[in-house]
Amino acid sequence: MSDSPSLDTDANFQPIHQEYDLTGLPVISELPRGLDGTLFRNGPNPQFMPLDPARHHWFAGDGMIHAFRLHDGRASYQNRWVRTDKWRAENAAGHSLPPAFEGPPDPDGRLADTGVANTSIVFHAGRLLALEEAHLPFELDPATLSTRGVQNFAGALRGPFTAHPKIDPITGEMVFFGYASGGEQAAGMTYGTITSAGKVTRFDPFEAPYSSMVHDFAVTDRHVLFPILPLGFSLERAQSGQMPYAWDPDLGGHIGVIRRDQGVASLRWFRAETCFVFHVMNAWDDGNRIVADVMQYDEPPLFPRADGRPSDPAATRARLKRWTLDLDAGTDAFKSTELDDMTSEFPRFDERRAGSANRFGAFAGKTRPDGALDTIVWLDLVSGRRDQLTLPPGDAASEPVFVPRSPSAPEGDGWLLTVAWRAAERRSDLLVLDTDAIQRGPIATVKLDHRVPFGFHGNWVSRTA
Repeated sequence: MSDSPSLDTDANFQPIHQEYDLTGLPVISELPRGLDGTLFRNGPNPQFMPLDPARHHWFAGDGMIHAFRLHDGRASYQNRWVRTDKWRAENAAGHSLPPAFEGPPDPDGRLADTGVANTSIVFHAGRLLALEEAHLPFELDPATLSTRGVQNFAGALRGPFTAHPKIDPITGEMVFFGYASGGEQAAGMTYGTITSAGKVTRFDPFEAPYSSMVHDFAVTDRHVLFPILPLGFSLERAQSGQMPYAWDPDLGGHIGVIRRDQGVASLRWFRAETCFVFHVMNAWDDGNRIVADVMQYDEPPLFPRADGRPSDPAATRARLKRWTLDLDAGTDAFKSTELDDMTSEFPRFDERRAGSANRFGAFAGKTRPDGALDTIVWLDLVSGRRDQLTLPPGDAASEPVFVPRSPSAPEGDGWLLTVAWRAAERRSDLLVLDTDAIQRGPIATVKLDHRVPFGFHGNWVSRTA
Protein backbone atom coordinates (compact mmCIF):
# COMPACT_ATOMS: atom_id res chain seq x y z
CA MET A 1 0.00 0.00 0.00
CA SER A 2 1.44 3.36 -1.01
CA ASP A 3 0.96 6.67 0.72
CA SER A 4 -1.54 7.56 -2.04
CA PRO A 5 -3.77 4.48 -2.32
CA SER A 6 -6.83 6.69 -2.85
CA LEU A 7 -5.52 7.46 -6.33
CA ASP A 8 -5.08 3.78 -7.27
CA THR A 9 -7.50 3.09 -10.11
CA ASP A 10 -7.03 -0.69 -9.76
CA ALA A 11 -8.39 -0.93 -6.24
CA ASN A 12 -11.29 0.20 -4.09
CA PHE A 13 -9.35 3.19 -2.72
CA GLN A 14 -10.33 5.20 -5.79
CA PRO A 15 -13.01 7.82 -4.99
CA ILE A 16 -16.52 7.79 -6.36
CA HIS A 17 -18.02 10.97 -7.77
CA GLN A 18 -21.76 10.58 -7.31
CA GLU A 19 -24.11 11.13 -4.41
CA TYR A 20 -26.90 8.53 -4.32
CA ASP A 21 -30.39 8.22 -2.82
CA LEU A 22 -31.39 4.58 -3.31
CA THR A 23 -34.44 2.82 -1.89
CA GLY A 24 -35.72 -0.72 -2.17
CA LEU A 25 -32.26 -2.23 -2.45
CA PRO A 26 -32.06 -5.95 -3.33
CA VAL A 27 -31.70 -8.14 -0.25
CA ILE A 28 -30.49 -11.72 -0.40
CA SER A 29 -32.26 -13.77 2.28
CA GLU A 30 -34.06 -11.77 4.96
CA LEU A 31 -32.94 -8.87 7.14
CA PRO A 32 -33.68 -9.41 10.85
CA ARG A 33 -36.53 -7.21 12.03
CA GLY A 34 -34.38 -6.34 15.04
CA LEU A 35 -32.07 -4.36 12.75
CA ASP A 36 -34.01 -1.13 12.85
CA GLY A 37 -31.76 1.86 12.31
CA THR A 38 -28.85 3.15 10.26
CA LEU A 39 -25.26 2.09 9.76
CA PHE A 40 -23.29 5.28 9.13
CA ARG A 41 -19.77 4.95 7.72
CA ASN A 42 -17.11 7.59 7.01
CA GLY A 43 -14.02 7.59 4.83
CA PRO A 44 -11.80 9.68 2.54
CA ASN A 45 -13.17 10.40 -0.93
CA PRO A 46 -11.30 13.25 -2.70
CA GLN A 47 -13.62 15.54 -4.63
CA PHE A 48 -10.86 16.46 -7.11
CA MET A 49 -7.44 15.16 -8.07
CA PRO A 50 -4.92 16.62 -5.60
CA LEU A 51 -2.56 19.32 -6.87
CA ASP A 52 0.43 17.09 -6.09
CA PRO A 53 -0.70 13.46 -6.42
CA ALA A 54 2.76 12.15 -5.48
CA ARG A 55 2.45 13.73 -2.02
CA HIS A 56 -1.22 12.98 -1.43
CA HIS A 57 -1.91 10.75 1.57
CA TRP A 58 -4.97 8.54 1.97
CA PHE A 59 -5.74 10.22 5.29
CA ALA A 60 -6.21 13.61 3.56
CA GLY A 61 -9.22 12.88 1.32
CA ASP A 62 -12.54 14.70 1.69
CA GLY A 63 -14.94 12.98 4.06
CA MET A 64 -17.88 11.08 2.56
CA ILE A 65 -20.66 9.59 4.69
CA HIS A 66 -22.40 6.38 3.61
CA ALA A 67 -25.73 5.53 5.27
CA PHE A 68 -27.36 2.09 5.09
CA ARG A 69 -30.88 2.46 6.51
CA LEU A 70 -32.56 -0.78 7.60
CA HIS A 71 -36.22 -0.96 8.64
CA ASP A 72 -38.91 -3.65 8.58
CA GLY A 73 -36.74 -5.93 6.47
CA ARG A 74 -36.08 -3.28 3.83
CA ALA A 75 -32.88 -1.40 2.99
CA SER A 76 -31.98 1.97 1.48
CA TYR A 77 -28.68 3.76 0.90
CA GLN A 78 -27.56 7.36 0.79
CA ASN A 79 -24.15 9.04 0.57
CA ARG A 80 -22.98 12.63 0.86
CA TRP A 81 -19.72 14.50 1.02
CA VAL A 82 -19.32 16.47 4.22
CA ARG A 83 -19.52 20.11 3.11
CA THR A 84 -16.42 21.33 4.93
CA ASP A 85 -14.95 24.73 4.12
CA LYS A 86 -12.35 22.96 1.99
CA TRP A 87 -15.01 21.03 0.07
CA ARG A 88 -17.13 24.15 -0.56
CA ALA A 89 -14.19 26.26 -1.69
CA GLU A 90 -12.90 23.60 -4.06
CA ASN A 91 -16.39 22.87 -5.36
CA ALA A 92 -16.80 26.55 -6.20
CA ALA A 93 -13.36 26.66 -7.85
CA GLY A 94 -13.90 23.43 -9.75
CA HIS A 95 -10.50 22.01 -8.75
CA SER A 96 -8.24 21.32 -5.78
CA LEU A 97 -6.77 24.20 -3.80
CA PRO A 98 -3.43 24.34 -1.95
CA PRO A 99 -3.33 22.54 1.41
CA ALA A 100 -4.73 24.56 4.29
CA PHE A 101 -5.81 27.21 1.76
CA GLU A 102 -2.60 29.17 1.49
CA GLY A 103 -3.41 32.82 1.09
CA PRO A 104 -6.02 35.17 2.57
CA PRO A 105 -9.54 33.88 3.32
CA ASP A 106 -12.71 35.01 1.58
CA PRO A 107 -14.62 37.83 3.25
CA ASP A 108 -17.20 35.28 4.43
CA GLY A 109 -14.50 32.95 5.77
CA ARG A 110 -15.09 30.14 3.27
CA LEU A 111 -11.38 29.31 3.22
CA ALA A 112 -11.08 28.63 6.91
CA ASP A 113 -9.18 25.40 7.62
CA THR A 114 -11.88 23.31 9.29
CA GLY A 115 -10.50 19.97 8.15
CA VAL A 116 -11.87 17.14 6.03
CA ALA A 117 -14.18 15.31 8.50
CA ASN A 118 -13.24 11.94 7.00
CA THR A 119 -12.48 9.45 9.78
CA SER A 120 -15.44 8.48 11.96
CA ILE A 121 -19.05 9.31 12.70
CA VAL A 122 -20.87 9.19 16.05
CA PHE A 123 -24.30 10.10 17.40
CA HIS A 124 -24.34 11.93 20.73
CA ALA A 125 -26.77 14.26 22.48
CA GLY A 126 -29.08 14.18 19.45
CA ARG A 127 -26.28 15.21 17.08
CA LEU A 128 -24.71 13.23 14.24
CA LEU A 129 -21.02 14.21 14.18
CA ALA A 130 -18.46 13.57 11.43
CA LEU A 131 -15.03 13.43 13.05
CA GLU A 132 -11.39 13.86 12.04
CA GLU A 133 -8.79 14.22 14.76
CA ALA A 134 -7.10 17.47 13.72
CA HIS A 135 -10.24 19.64 13.83
CA LEU A 136 -13.62 20.15 15.47
CA PRO A 137 -16.60 17.92 14.56
CA PHE A 138 -18.98 18.66 11.71
CA GLU A 139 -22.65 18.16 12.51
CA LEU A 140 -24.90 16.49 9.91
CA ASP A 141 -28.65 16.02 9.59
CA PRO A 142 -29.20 12.32 10.44
CA ALA A 143 -32.15 12.04 8.04
CA THR A 144 -30.65 13.74 4.98
CA LEU A 145 -26.86 13.82 5.64
CA SER A 146 -26.89 17.52 4.83
CA THR A 147 -24.07 19.42 6.56
CA ARG A 148 -25.13 21.73 9.38
CA GLY A 149 -21.62 23.03 10.05
CA VAL A 150 -18.85 22.97 12.62
CA GLN A 151 -20.10 21.94 16.06
CA ASN A 152 -18.20 23.50 18.96
CA PHE A 153 -20.88 22.93 21.63
CA ALA A 154 -21.73 26.57 22.29
CA GLY A 155 -18.10 27.63 21.99
CA ALA A 156 -16.86 25.31 24.73
CA LEU A 157 -14.58 23.34 22.37
CA ARG A 158 -11.47 25.06 21.05
CA GLY A 159 -9.05 22.92 19.09
CA PRO A 160 -8.65 19.38 17.76
CA PHE A 161 -11.21 16.73 18.70
CA THR A 162 -10.46 13.01 18.50
CA ALA A 163 -12.04 10.74 15.89
CA HIS A 164 -12.47 8.14 18.67
CA PRO A 165 -14.45 9.60 21.58
CA LYS A 166 -15.79 7.05 24.08
CA ILE A 167 -19.35 7.03 25.42
CA ASP A 168 -19.92 5.73 28.93
CA PRO A 169 -22.81 3.23 28.65
CA ILE A 170 -23.88 3.90 32.26
CA THR A 171 -23.91 7.71 32.37
CA GLY A 172 -24.08 8.54 28.67
CA GLU A 173 -21.10 10.86 29.11
CA MET A 174 -18.79 11.30 26.13
CA VAL A 175 -15.05 11.33 26.93
CA PHE A 176 -12.71 12.89 24.35
CA PHE A 177 -9.25 14.32 23.82
CA GLY A 178 -7.24 16.32 21.30
CA TYR A 179 -3.56 16.28 20.40
CA ALA A 180 -1.31 18.96 18.89
CA SER A 181 -3.62 21.49 20.53
CA GLY A 182 -1.03 24.25 20.17
CA GLY A 183 -0.25 23.40 16.53
CA GLU A 184 1.16 20.24 14.97
CA GLN A 185 4.66 20.76 16.34
CA ALA A 186 3.35 21.28 19.88
CA ALA A 187 3.12 18.60 22.57
CA GLY A 188 -0.04 20.16 24.00
CA MET A 189 -3.10 17.97 24.46
CA THR A 190 -6.60 18.41 25.85
CA TYR A 191 -8.92 16.13 27.82
CA GLY A 192 -12.66 16.68 28.05
CA THR A 193 -16.14 15.38 28.76
CA ILE A 194 -19.60 16.10 27.35
CA THR A 195 -22.79 15.06 29.15
CA SER A 196 -25.53 13.00 27.51
CA ALA A 197 -27.42 16.29 27.09
CA GLY A 198 -24.55 17.90 25.18
CA LYS A 199 -22.99 20.12 27.87
CA VAL A 200 -19.18 20.32 27.96
CA THR A 201 -18.22 19.75 31.59
CA ARG A 202 -14.45 19.49 31.19
CA PHE A 203 -11.93 20.82 28.66
CA ASP A 204 -8.49 20.77 30.24
CA PRO A 205 -5.02 21.20 28.70
CA PHE A 206 -1.91 19.15 29.53
CA GLU A 207 1.52 18.48 28.04
CA ALA A 208 2.67 15.20 26.46
CA PRO A 209 6.34 14.11 26.38
CA TYR A 210 6.54 15.09 22.68
CA SER A 211 4.33 15.82 19.67
CA SER A 212 2.94 12.49 18.50
CA MET A 213 0.04 11.29 16.35
CA VAL A 214 -2.41 9.99 18.97
CA HIS A 215 -5.23 8.45 16.98
CA ASP A 216 -7.04 6.63 19.79
CA PHE A 217 -7.06 6.33 23.58
CA ALA A 218 -8.56 4.11 26.27
CA VAL A 219 -11.24 4.81 28.88
CA THR A 220 -12.17 2.64 31.86
CA ASP A 221 -14.71 3.17 34.59
CA ARG A 222 -12.12 5.10 36.63
CA HIS A 223 -9.23 6.03 34.30
CA VAL A 224 -8.23 7.48 30.94
CA LEU A 225 -5.08 6.29 29.12
CA PHE A 226 -3.22 8.36 26.52
CA PRO A 227 -0.67 6.37 24.44
CA ILE A 228 2.16 8.66 23.32
CA LEU A 229 4.02 6.49 20.82
CA PRO A 230 6.92 7.51 18.55
CA LEU A 231 5.11 8.52 15.37
CA GLY A 232 6.48 11.98 15.96
CA PHE A 233 6.03 15.35 14.28
CA SER A 234 8.95 17.31 12.83
CA LEU A 235 8.60 20.92 11.71
CA GLU A 236 11.82 20.56 9.72
CA ARG A 237 10.35 17.65 7.74
CA ALA A 238 7.13 19.57 7.15
CA GLN A 239 8.97 22.67 5.90
CA SER A 240 11.10 20.60 3.53
CA GLY A 241 8.07 19.00 1.91
CA GLN A 242 8.46 15.60 3.56
CA MET A 243 5.88 13.69 5.54
CA PRO A 244 5.78 15.63 8.85
CA TYR A 245 4.92 12.55 10.93
CA ALA A 246 7.50 9.76 10.86
CA TRP A 247 8.53 6.71 12.90
CA ASP A 248 11.21 7.73 15.39
CA PRO A 249 11.68 4.93 17.98
CA ASP A 250 14.35 6.93 19.80
CA LEU A 251 11.50 9.01 21.25
CA GLY A 252 10.31 6.00 23.24
CA GLY A 253 6.79 5.01 24.28
CA HIS A 254 4.79 6.62 27.09
CA ILE A 255 1.36 6.10 28.64
CA GLY A 256 -0.38 8.98 30.40
CA VAL A 257 -3.00 8.05 33.01
CA ILE A 258 -5.67 10.38 34.40
CA ARG A 259 -8.29 9.59 37.01
CA ARG A 260 -11.70 10.46 35.59
CA ASP A 261 -12.88 11.90 38.91
CA GLN A 262 -9.80 14.14 39.29
CA GLY A 263 -8.90 15.31 35.77
CA VAL A 264 -5.46 16.37 34.55
CA ALA A 265 -4.27 17.22 38.07
CA SER A 266 -3.93 13.45 38.57
CA LEU A 267 -1.86 12.87 35.39
CA ARG A 268 0.94 10.27 35.73
CA TRP A 269 3.32 9.07 33.03
CA PHE A 270 4.55 5.49 32.58
CA ARG A 271 7.08 4.10 30.12
CA ALA A 272 5.63 1.81 27.47
CA GLU A 273 6.93 -0.55 24.84
CA THR A 274 8.24 1.14 21.69
CA CYS A 275 5.43 0.23 19.32
CA PHE A 276 2.45 1.88 17.63
CA VAL A 277 -1.31 1.60 18.05
CA PHE A 278 -3.97 3.13 15.86
CA HIS A 279 -6.95 1.49 17.57
CA VAL A 280 -8.10 0.34 20.99
CA MET A 281 -10.78 -2.33 21.38
CA ASN A 282 -11.69 -1.72 25.03
CA ALA A 283 -10.16 -1.11 28.46
CA TRP A 284 -11.13 -1.74 32.08
CA ASP A 285 -9.92 -1.61 35.68
CA ASP A 286 -8.71 -4.77 37.39
CA GLY A 287 -8.06 -3.74 40.98
CA ASN A 288 -5.21 -1.25 40.73
CA ARG A 289 -4.24 -2.47 37.30
CA ILE A 290 -5.56 -1.16 34.00
CA VAL A 291 -6.14 -3.59 31.13
CA ALA A 292 -6.46 -2.48 27.50
CA ASP A 293 -6.85 -4.60 24.37
CA VAL A 294 -5.23 -2.89 21.37
CA MET A 295 -4.09 -3.49 17.80
CA GLN A 296 -0.32 -3.20 18.14
CA TYR A 297 2.27 -2.64 15.37
CA ASP A 298 6.03 -2.92 15.68
CA GLU A 299 6.07 0.24 13.53
CA PRO A 300 3.19 2.06 11.81
CA PRO A 301 2.18 1.52 8.17
CA LEU A 302 1.65 4.39 5.73
CA PHE A 303 4.39 6.52 7.31
CA PRO A 304 8.16 6.65 6.68
CA ARG A 305 10.93 6.30 9.20
CA ALA A 306 12.47 9.48 10.56
CA ASP A 307 15.54 9.08 8.31
CA GLY A 308 13.33 8.99 5.23
CA ARG A 309 13.52 5.26 4.60
CA PRO A 310 10.25 3.38 4.08
CA SER A 311 8.90 1.29 6.92
CA ASP A 312 9.62 -2.43 7.04
CA PRO A 313 6.56 -4.30 5.66
CA ALA A 314 7.20 -7.20 8.03
CA ALA A 315 6.92 -4.80 11.00
CA THR A 316 3.75 -3.07 9.83
CA ARG A 317 1.25 -5.80 10.68
CA ALA A 318 -0.99 -5.28 13.66
CA ARG A 319 -1.99 -8.02 16.07
CA LEU A 320 -4.43 -7.98 18.95
CA LYS A 321 -2.48 -7.54 22.18
CA ARG A 322 -3.39 -6.97 25.81
CA TRP A 323 -1.69 -4.19 27.69
CA THR A 324 -1.61 -4.28 31.47
CA LEU A 325 -0.48 -1.29 33.48
CA ASP A 326 0.15 -1.78 37.20
CA LEU A 327 -0.39 1.60 38.83
CA ASP A 328 1.55 0.47 41.92
CA ALA A 329 4.63 -0.76 40.03
CA GLY A 330 7.70 1.15 38.92
CA THR A 331 9.64 0.68 35.70
CA ASP A 332 8.00 -2.73 35.08
CA ALA A 333 4.47 -1.34 35.25
CA PHE A 334 3.72 -1.92 31.54
CA LYS A 335 3.36 -5.33 29.88
CA SER A 336 2.09 -6.39 26.45
CA THR A 337 0.78 -9.92 25.75
CA GLU A 338 -0.39 -11.27 22.40
CA LEU A 339 -4.03 -12.43 22.28
CA ASP A 340 -4.27 -13.39 18.60
CA ASP A 341 -1.61 -13.76 15.90
CA MET A 342 -3.70 -12.88 12.84
CA THR A 343 -2.76 -9.70 10.97
CA SER A 344 -5.74 -7.50 11.81
CA GLU A 345 -7.21 -4.06 12.35
CA PHE A 346 -10.42 -2.19 13.16
CA PRO A 347 -11.32 -3.84 16.51
CA ARG A 348 -14.89 -3.56 17.80
CA PHE A 349 -16.94 -5.10 20.61
CA ASP A 350 -20.31 -4.91 22.32
CA GLU A 351 -20.08 -1.28 23.44
CA ARG A 352 -22.60 -1.83 26.21
CA ARG A 353 -19.44 -3.16 27.95
CA ALA A 354 -17.36 -0.04 27.25
CA GLY A 355 -15.02 0.64 30.17
CA SER A 356 -15.74 -2.77 31.74
CA ALA A 357 -14.26 -6.19 31.03
CA ASN A 358 -15.69 -7.66 27.82
CA ARG A 359 -15.68 -11.30 26.78
CA PHE A 360 -16.21 -10.93 23.03
CA GLY A 361 -14.55 -8.81 20.37
CA ALA A 362 -14.48 -8.50 16.59
CA PHE A 363 -11.95 -7.34 14.02
CA ALA A 364 -11.14 -7.42 10.33
CA GLY A 365 -8.28 -9.83 9.66
CA LYS A 366 -6.05 -10.90 6.82
CA THR A 367 -5.44 -14.52 5.82
CA ARG A 368 -3.72 -13.99 2.46
CA PRO A 369 -0.21 -12.51 2.22
CA ASP A 370 -1.22 -9.96 -0.42
CA GLY A 371 -4.32 -7.86 -0.68
CA ALA A 372 -6.64 -6.18 1.78
CA LEU A 373 -8.35 -7.34 4.96
CA ASP A 374 -10.39 -10.34 3.85
CA THR A 375 -11.75 -11.92 7.03
CA ILE A 376 -14.22 -11.04 9.79
CA VAL A 377 -13.29 -12.53 13.17
CA TRP A 378 -15.47 -12.98 16.27
CA LEU A 379 -13.22 -13.78 19.20
CA ASP A 380 -14.03 -15.18 22.64
CA LEU A 381 -11.38 -13.49 24.76
CA VAL A 382 -11.97 -15.88 27.67
CA SER A 383 -11.80 -19.24 25.89
CA GLY A 384 -9.69 -18.06 22.94
CA ARG A 385 -12.19 -19.49 20.44
CA ARG A 386 -12.09 -17.72 17.10
CA ASP A 387 -15.06 -17.87 14.69
CA GLN A 388 -14.33 -16.34 11.30
CA LEU A 389 -15.59 -15.77 7.79
CA THR A 390 -13.07 -15.35 4.98
CA LEU A 391 -14.30 -13.67 1.80
CA PRO A 392 -13.46 -14.92 -1.71
CA PRO A 393 -10.01 -14.01 -3.14
CA GLY A 394 -9.83 -10.33 -4.11
CA ASP A 395 -12.77 -9.30 -1.92
CA ALA A 396 -12.27 -7.19 1.22
CA ALA A 397 -14.10 -6.45 4.44
CA SER A 398 -14.52 -3.23 6.39
CA GLU A 399 -14.61 -2.69 10.14
CA PRO A 400 -17.25 -4.97 11.71
CA VAL A 401 -19.83 -3.02 13.72
CA PHE A 402 -21.69 -4.92 16.46
CA VAL A 403 -25.46 -4.47 16.95
CA PRO A 404 -27.13 -6.21 19.93
CA ARG A 405 -30.13 -8.43 19.18
CA SER A 406 -32.12 -6.39 21.69
CA PRO A 407 -31.26 -3.79 24.35
CA SER A 408 -31.35 -6.51 27.02
CA ALA A 409 -29.59 -9.26 25.05
CA PRO A 410 -26.57 -10.90 26.71
CA GLU A 411 -23.13 -9.56 25.82
CA GLY A 412 -22.19 -10.45 22.26
CA ASP A 413 -25.64 -11.71 21.24
CA GLY A 414 -26.44 -9.94 17.99
CA TRP A 415 -25.07 -9.16 14.57
CA LEU A 416 -21.93 -7.83 12.91
CA LEU A 417 -22.36 -5.43 9.99
CA THR A 418 -19.55 -5.04 7.46
CA VAL A 419 -19.36 -3.47 4.01
CA ALA A 420 -17.68 -5.88 1.60
CA TRP A 421 -15.82 -4.97 -1.60
CA ARG A 422 -16.59 -7.40 -4.43
CA ALA A 423 -13.50 -7.13 -6.59
CA ALA A 424 -14.68 -9.20 -9.57
CA GLU A 425 -17.87 -7.11 -9.90
CA ARG A 426 -16.31 -3.79 -8.77
CA ARG A 427 -19.15 -3.00 -6.37
CA SER A 428 -20.02 -3.38 -2.66
CA ASP A 429 -22.43 -5.30 -0.42
CA LEU A 430 -23.57 -4.82 3.16
CA LEU A 431 -23.20 -8.16 4.98
CA VAL A 432 -25.15 -9.10 8.10
CA LEU A 433 -23.44 -11.82 10.17
CA ASP A 434 -24.99 -13.55 13.19
CA THR A 435 -22.54 -13.76 16.11
CA ASP A 436 -23.90 -17.25 16.85
CA ALA A 437 -22.69 -18.51 13.46
CA ILE A 438 -20.10 -16.18 11.88
CA GLN A 439 -18.49 -19.00 9.90
CA ARG A 440 -21.77 -19.83 8.11
CA GLY A 441 -21.64 -16.55 6.21
CA PRO A 442 -24.10 -13.69 5.97
CA ILE A 443 -27.66 -14.29 7.08
CA ALA A 444 -28.61 -11.33 4.85
CA THR A 445 -26.84 -9.34 2.13
CA VAL A 446 -27.82 -5.88 0.89
CA LYS A 447 -26.56 -5.39 -2.67
CA LEU A 448 -25.32 -2.17 -4.23
CA ASP A 449 -24.62 -1.53 -7.91
CA HIS A 450 -21.70 0.78 -7.09
CA ARG A 451 -18.62 0.81 -4.86
CA VAL A 452 -18.26 2.08 -1.33
CA PRO A 453 -14.55 3.03 -1.31
CA PHE A 454 -12.37 1.71 1.49
CA GLY A 455 -12.89 3.92 4.51
CA PHE A 456 -12.25 4.01 8.21
CA HIS A 457 -15.02 3.87 10.81
CA GLY A 458 -18.75 3.65 11.28
CA ASN A 459 -21.44 3.28 13.92
CA TRP A 460 -24.94 1.92 14.18
CA VAL A 461 -27.70 4.30 15.31
CA SER A 462 -31.03 2.70 16.16
CA ARG A 463 -34.30 4.39 15.24
CA THR A 464 -35.02 4.84 18.94
CA ALA A 465 -31.72 6.63 19.70
